[in-house]
Amino acid sequence: MKIEHLAIWVKDLEGCRAFYEKYFGAKAGELYVNPKKQFKSYFLSFEEGARLELMAKPDIPANLNDALAEYIGIIHFAISVGSKEKVDRLTAQLESDGYQVVGAPRTTGDGYYESVVLDPEQNRIEITI
Repeated sequence: MKIEHLAIWVKDLEGCRAFYEKYFGAKAGELYVNPKKQFKSYFLSFEEGARLELMAKPDIPANLNDALAEYIGIIHFAISVGSKEKVDRLTAQLESDGYQVVGAPRTTGDGYYESVVLDPEQNRIEITI
């Protein structure tokens, strides 16, 4: 078995699509629109692994969780970029472009080299080797 995809509700569908394409090399499939439900989505594919579905619908309420706090449920997803240098470079680029870094690049106690950044919708992304 494998994880096929993860899904995230977003307010700015096009902005989030552009973010993942620019910084993580994602390739968006065709925009899916269901006019009856006012639902739109993109499936984003990466070089390998699970896809990410970005979904938008006007009546979805805002998430009340504080992006810097931790709560029960999914707290982050990780994207592997292949090397420490790429983790460092991408983290620096995101910070320079105004995205919040909530965990500077480091080796964790369990041996991962990672940083943690917030996407445009305040979702946590671990950037790993």
